[in-house]
Amino acid sequence: MQHLAKVCHTTSEGAIVLQFLARQLEDYLWELSIGDQETVCKLPVTLNEGTLVLVELDASNRVVDLQEATDWVLDLVSQFLTQGVTPQFFHQEVERAEQWRQSLTLQSQEIRRRALETAARRDEIQALEKKLRLDQEDLEPRRDEIQALEEKLRLEQEELKARRDEIQALEEKLRLEQEELEARRDEI
Repeated sequence: MQHLAKVCHTTSEGAIVLQFLARQLEDYLWELSIGDQETVCKLPVTLNEGTLVLVELDASNRVVDLQEATDWVLDLVSQFLTQGVTPQFFHQEVERAEQWRQSLTLQSQEIRRRALETAARRDEIQALEKKLRLDQEDLEPRRDEIQALEEKLRLEQEELKARRDEIQALEEKLRLEQEELEARRDEI
């Protein structure tokens, strides 16, 4: 893990005592060190008191690498401070990002709500289509039955008309026979 430290002093054995100022949590996320945490560096380097250094520690918190932090600090200045990036700017950007996140969350919720409504409507339409199809299937035999009944009725009406014509013909024949009988009666 990388730390930013300051050279406090050199021991009588020639080791450097470092005071930790901050530690890196992620690429661009650092945390200030709280308290006076110090460590002794036995690497063979010569640094003046007060010099800022970047320190790499191993798993047992021993210094494995140490380099002067001047270039790193200048890089930070050139990346952020020369463009007017201030803590207030970062705070505003964080607030803006949070507002965007909340807005996107609301939009996402609205989209999900609409998707659920659409799915419910689709299910409702599918159920209605199925009911309509079943009703049509149910009506098909009835339509055929009605057509058969209409055909039977038409035939019966034709038969009835034929019988009516037959009856009228018989009535006419009977009337003619009665007239003939009456005419014969009158002759007799």
